[in-house]
Amino acid sequence: MAKILTLTLNPAVDITIGLDSLRPGHVNRSQAQHSHAAGKGLNVAQVLADLGHTVTVSGFLGQDNLQAFEALIDWRGFCDCFVRVPGETRSNLKLVEADGRVTDINGLGPEVDAAARDALLRLLRQEAPGHDAVVVAGSLPRGISPQWFGDLLDELKAMGLKVALDTSGQALRVGLQSLPWLVKPNTEELGEALGTPVDDADQQRLAARQLLDEGVEHVVVSAGEHGVRWFAHDFTLAAVPPKVKVASTVGAGDSLVAGMVHGLLQGEAASRTLARATAIAAQAVTQVGFGINDHDQLARLQAAVSLTEQQEGCQ
Repeated sequence: MAKILTLTLNPAVDITIGLDSLRPGHVNRSQAQHSHAAGKGLNVAQVLADLGHTVTVSGFLGQDNLQAFEALIDWRGFCDCFVRVPGETRSNLKLVEADGRVTDINGLGPEVDAAARDALLRLLRQEAPGHDAVVVAGSLPRGISPQWFGDLLDELKAMGLKVALDTSGQALRVGLQSLPWLVKPNTEELGEALGTPVDDADQQRLAARQLLDEGVEHVVVSAGEHGVRWFAHDFTLAAVPPKVKVASTVGAGDSLVAGMVHGLLQGEAASRTLARATAIAAQAVTQVGFGINDHDQLARLQAAVSLTEQQEGCQ
């Protein structure tokens, strides 16, 4: 198995509240509540650990509410390379209705100053070499500029790491300029980053061809229950997940990223890689929390994934 670094610059305590239905402006009664140490890179890390990889986690953590994060890191056996900063790591509220609809209320998070930025760079320069890949996922905290983020990605690449990127907005636009090994936007994020619609297969293919021609190796475009398309230089592969009962869509995209990175680093066939990654994402929406908890269920979901391939891809 591989040694993988995940970088979560803006982690969060995810507070998931289950509701029959959300009634704005009224008192709502919760049916269930769960709290998790989270953030996209940490979510990816948990799935990668369940797939057997050695994982290092890094980024910034507010020193005033460390308990949940340090407990997770200890339980999972991650190598802890987080930089502690003053203040609290943000809290993200997830309101999950019985029909699967999720309303997100995301906090701001702590301010990251120059000293913390420099501390992270020193730590990464010391610890990152020797890893097979780095997954950079999630939003940018206050104090991190898109330019600094782009420079960070360039430095990670210069260390010889394969960079898998899952972010949005200005961070994605800047991140694409660093030509990551793999990028995993959803259709809305990709369209916003490129300034062009990517709603259908032809539009996605044109957008992916642009990125592949520039030097990105793998473009993975997700569309929720409608599936995912993987564009590489010599093929295009699409997958549609089986229907499942949705408990929460939180973490589905992160699970997909983990599955893709796993299969690619293991050198598996493309069809097996995408089928498993899609199944891991499908399993993720059946649960609240992150990770692979039922391997038998995962095998059934993987067998039910529908795959189609176009060999000419984006050449």
